[in-house]
Amino acid sequence: MDEENNWPERYRLAGEDWAEKEAAASILEDTKGSVMAQRQTALGEMPVNRAEQIVKASLDWVQHLEKIAEARKAANLAKVHLEVIKMHYMKEQSYQATRRAEIRMLE
Repeated sequence: MDEENNWPERYRLAGEDWAEKEAAASILEDTKGSVMAQRQTALGEMPVNRAEQIVKASLDWVQHLEKIAEARKAANLAKVHLEVIKMHYMKEQSYQATRRAEIRMLE
């Protein structure tokens, strides 16, 4: 079977890619609160709501949120790619089954 039509292997590779990107996005999302707390603590003694306001107004925080969004986007695109490969594989299976049925009818 040539590399182009090796759908199970392509699905496996795409699945691994999606899993890695999903994990990266999840880690960023899950640690968002910890990152906020660390940045607030680094500001020193002040009311929590004031520290949160300062952190949220910073360019660094906006860039962190953009990084989270980009990681989620990459994971979502990888999932779409995975599903496309799955659909191609299912289409190929259906085609092969139809061909077998046609051959049996001609026999």
